[in-house]
Amino acid sequence: MPAFPIREIPFSHRGSWFGISQVIGEKTHADDLHLVSHQTGMHPVLRFVPLHDGRRAHTGIVATPSLLTWQHDAGRIELAYQSADTVRVRGSGLGLRVAVAATSLTPFSGGYLYRDPVTDAHVLTSYETGRRYRITVLTGTLIGVDGVEALGSADRHLTLSAEPGWEIAIEEYETGRAPFTGPSFDGAASATADRFAAFAAAIAPWRGAATPAAELAAYVLWSATVDPAGFLVRPGVLMSKHWMDKIWSWDHCFNALALAAGEPGLAWDQFQLPFDHQDPAGALPDSITHSEVLYNFVKPPIHGWALRRLRTSLTLSTSQLSEAYARLAAWTRFWLDHRRVPGHDLPHYQHGNDSGWDNATTFDGDRVIETADLAAFLVLQLRELADLADELDRPGETRHWRETAGTVRDALLELWDGSRFVSRAAASGRLRPSGSLLDLMPIVLGEDLPAGISAALAARIAGHLTDHGLATEPVGSPEYTADGYWRGPIWAPATVLVEDGLRRAGHVDLADTIRARFLALCEKSGFAENFDAETGAGLRDRAYTWTASGYLMLAASSAGR
Repeated sequence: MPAFPIREIPFSHRGSWFGISQVIGEKTHADDLHLVSHQTGMHPVLRFVPLHDGRRAHTGIVATPSLLTWQHDAGRIELAYQSADTVRVRGSGLGLRVAVAATSLTPFSGGYLYRDPVTDAHVLTSYETGRRYRITVLTGTLIGVDGVEALGSADRHLTLSAEPGWEIAIEEYETGRAPFTGPSFDGAASATADRFAAFAAAIAPWRGAATPAAELAAYVLWSATVDPAGFLVRPGVLMSKHWMDKIWSWDHCFNALALAAGEPGLAWDQFQLPFDHQDPAGALPDSITHSEVLYNFVKPPIHGWALRRLRTSLTLSTSQLSEAYARLAAWTRFWLDHRRVPGHDLPHYQHGNDSGWDNATTFDGDRVIETADLAAFLVLQLRELADLADELDRPGETRHWRETAGTVRDALLELWDGSRFVSRAAASGRLRPSGSLLDLMPIVLGEDLPAGISAALAARIAGHLTDHGLATEPVGSPEYTADGYWRGPIWAPATVLVEDGLRRAGHVDLADTIRARFLALCEKSGFAENFDAETGAGLRDRAYTWTASGYLMLAASSAGR
């Protein structure tokens, strides 16, 4: 099983809403590992402090998918998941202080620690997560208990003696449960290892020496998966179990595609999750997570592109097809009915966030603009709707969607200025070019593009290619910023979409080069939210699932799957 840096990738388990991590907030790393919950937001709950001779022990940390280990010359501490809501921790030669992360209790925040006389365990109630955390001593001795039933500011912790060895169980739950029971520590760790191995074998059966990061990519997906809770009515793959602990309404498509061949049920759940919160106008929310659904922005309509690819791996029933068709049709009508200026054939974005490329240079002039990428995605979505309507024997709707696709495609080509696509202000009609890779995204139309436009797009795309992959803004551009989010760094979704479009357009050599460089980038720098285009260094959130999914998708295609 792959070892991974705990500073970058949290230790967690499929279905769990918490992980063990040094990352306790956006770009915030603690010295000690914490139990960090993602219910009602990202909240550090418990802090783990290894002890030697009564003082904090400086340990090395080794993490694998089934076991987390603090290592020290005097001994070791090990942590393993027993289930999605329970971890086991044991130690020998080292003591452990389990401290409450919140240092004060108010009527609206903090934690309250007490001993439960029913189970003889200690329980922490957390305002931040709205959950309880029960700590049961299975073997060993508590040599310090502070802050029990304390109000206000207090140091709340339990301390376990190093000798003769000890073991505890920590459970996250709501209000009450029976006294703790479970298998042996080794049995729990072994079962977790088996569960992860089965998952990796299912979604990446082709993995081998040529794809050395595949198993770790599988772990990033597996460990970021949560059970239904809060606003998630089905299992969800969060973008991360760091601070990007949401599901945005285009990120989910890439996770669905990476899971489709081996975990078809989970894949279909990922595709459907944002549609569970579709509003009356047909719009998908910008993002969803445990306790929040945001509608202040949307995301680009890549869902027709994604569904076409998903259907090559999934066998969908007629009822599933009908539901998907109705939801996709409503989402498409949102763009046609609510995002087109009267008399215009093209829809518009209201802000860069709507495109998913929040601060791309495409939006440096007007913000409310008609763009070629949006039109191209909508053409693909309209054509997928036409095919679905045909399969469902709805000839009138088939004809309508195909005619609308043709109209939008023709209008898209009007944004071509002879050498590039430009954006157009929805209100004034003002045209503006930019250096962003976003303006080249009509390559997703593949073989449907006129040959001259296809060749010009491919040439411009090649100009974005560095030794590590596709920069979202050319490195020679005055607007290029190394850690500029969508103004320079390499991103997985842009890579996957461009690579797919190039390949379908017949630019196979360029597609192969882009694929190879992205795979090498992930093998070198992991699965960061994005990457420095010049150095290849990982940037921002360092355990991002759509990056892992992008790797798995491209590695599978490289392996001939």
